[in-house]
Amino acid sequence: MTRPQATRRKRANGVESRQRILDATVEIAGERGYEGTSIAAVSAKCGLPASSIYWHFKDKDDLIAAVIERSFETWLTAVELPGEETGTPLERATAMAANVAKSLVDAPDFLRLGLMLALERRPTEPRGRTVFLQVRDVAAQKITEMIGTLFPDLDEASVRILTTYAVAGADGLFVHREIHGDAVDLKAMFELHARLVYDAGTRMAARSEE
Repeated sequence: MTRPQATRRKRANGVESRQRILDATVEIAGERGYEGTSIAAVSAKCGLPASSIYWHFKDKDDLIAAVIERSFETWLTAVELPGEETGTPLERATAMAANVAKSLVDAPDFLRLGLMLALERRPTEPRGRTVFLQVRDVAAQKITEMIGTLFPDLDEASVRILTTYAVAGADGLFVHREIHGDAVDLKAMFELHARLVYDAGTRMAARSEE
């Protein structure tokens, strides 16, 4: 094997190992939460020695932060308002909501782990919590941009209120599904939520024109 081939093989193995570690962390954290997750447990789950985990990640907190970041990247691709050619503004908003709901079903880790960390207070804030709050700001900004596109005449304060309502409602629906499982149709709930947010935006826009 030539040196470039060996380098590519080593890099591919490194990427595969990292994904195995992250996948194992997701399972462990989902079962045991942040406190119950340990490098030893992740090592046992993924079949890689602790030394391999420490080669990729500084500590448990760094590992949890990486899980949140990876899941968020998957989720973020869904937070895009479809183009005008796809339907009315309301149809575009509900289509985006459906995509977001699907992404949270497929890759819920950033929100599940992030909310766990966000609701806990520790003397030293875990990096995972910091990362979650940062990516949450990015998510809120995406929602703000969507609302601004749908309701260009709304003032900044009204857009901020709608954004807060949209994000908080999405959190609540996600938590509700986490509690009740597949009995909750998250896609249908998010579509309803989008219609309610849109209705609220329409009313606020009408009042601003009076």
